[in-house]
Amino acid sequence: MKFNRTLYRVFLVLSFLAVNACILFGLSSIFSYLNTGADRATMLHLPKALSSNYLPKVEWAPLANEGRPMESQTLAEIERDYLKAWYVRSVALETNNPYGVADYYTDSARIKLFNILDMNKQKNSHFKSTTLRHHPRLEFYSADGKIAVLTDENIERYEETYLNNELVTKHTEITSYQVMLLLEDGFWRIRHLVKLPPKKVEKPEISKPKMMGISNIKGINYYPQKHPWDMYGANFDASTIYDDFKKIKELGLNTVRLFVPYKTFGKAQIDVKKVDQLKQTLNLAAQNDLKVIISLFDFYGDYRLADWTLTHRHAEQLVTELKNHKALLAWDIKNEPDLDFKTRGKPEVMTWLSQMLRQVKSWDTKHPVTIGWSSPESATNLAEETDFVSFHYYREPSNFKEALLTLRTNAPDKPIVLQEYGYSSYQGVWNGYLGSENDQAEYFDEMQEILDEEAVPFLLWTLYDFELVPNSVVGSLPWRKAQQKHFGLFNTENGKKKAYQSLAK
Repeated sequence: MKFNRTLYRVFLVLSFLAVNACILFGLSSIFSYLNTGADRATMLHLPKALSSNYLPKVEWAPLANEGRPMESQTLAEIERDYLKAWYVRSVALETNNPYGVADYYTDSARIKLFNILDMNKQKNSHFKSTTLRHHPRLEFYSADGKIAVLTDENIERYEETYLNNELVTKHTEITSYQVMLLLEDGFWRIRHLVKLPPKKVEKPEISKPKMMGISNIKGINYYPQKHPWDMYGANFDASTIYDDFKKIKELGLNTVRLFVPYKTFGKAQIDVKKVDQLKQTLNLAAQNDLKVIISLFDFYGDYRLADWTLTHRHAEQLVTELKNHKALLAWDIKNEPDLDFKTRGKPEVMTWLSQMLRQVKSWDTKHPVTIGWSSPESATNLAEETDFVSFHYYREPSNFKEALLTLRTNAPDKPIVLQEYGYSSYQGVWNGYLGSENDQAEYFDEMQEILDEEAVPFLLWTLYDFELVPNSVVGSLPWRKAQQKHFGLFNTENGKKKAYQSLAK
């Protein structure tokens, strides 16, 4: 009986503790929700920062407006809400859903847009669009600080029209608008958006870049041995890179190709520390008398129209920061974009590449621009828009001349660079024990003879064998990862492989 009473008391105490724990957990969850889960800006109807999905280039004219002098903070708020108005308009026209429109357009301004949405629904049509550049000029700012009038000249806007979910047309237009904004409930809302008569826009002449050095490329695609595909940030090691560049120069090569991973570099909000490390890498290349080709987008595969302005800001920061460096030879827009044709759709990939080529050329008129296609067949794409044609080749050397001849025929009058090629010396179970260092050396002997004979500029893959290859590079299949680890001229113990001598001849 005594034992039962003790057990009963223990049960009551444990039950009491459990109930209190549940109550405390519930209260803490509610408190957490109220303080973190709920957005105070939304609850209080306050404007947020500009959406991270939309960052067009904005260049304000010098302030000389009538009325009250404009405060810098207010101008920033006007810009933020004005661009958000364009963004929600684009989203509404794509989805035929008016969500968010009321926050950035007044009652009367919404009517026209709502009518368009209703008509699109009836026709089963929709539009995808984005603006790329804005050039606003403040015309008037009222004394009470609640009315602002601006003229936005030469807005660069791209639009695609879809009918029954099929792309019908696509075009780029340059338009200007007169805009009146009212301050209501903490939002600068568009009251009037009036399209102005078109003006003749003089397209700036883009001078031809200097092609000196392209025909003389003898180079290598570079990653350090210990941290391949992850050489910046905490893993950045200037002394190792310097020593590696010295080895490359001693090998008789004159160019390195470097890769910028889009996501880890910060996307649109680029990591300035990593840009500085990339600049240091160019300094180290210059110290070893090496030129550099920079691939601006590695591990990027979105291409959606909604992502355009983000990729523009990423590339703009890199190009404007590095374009005057003496080691820079050329820009490579994207590594192997044709591998994304199946998953993203060729038209979407090609459109993104074409406009990115144009953007980079506008930021840097001196250096040539190319695209790193994964095969000679794909390299004919956009050949007329690039300054030189680049392709990768990992097939038998005996078929190289035929592939090169076809490419030269289909892309005449364009310099052609073999941007990647190589051979794995892996000889384990996943290769049937067939590979070897001898096979790798024979491959380079044959390839170098053809490249010399055909005067083809080249960049081989790569300096080192790697102990680790991330799944993001070749996937998780062991036979692919095993092959990828053994393309180097140096083994994992830093010893020269037989292929080294084939390049050093």
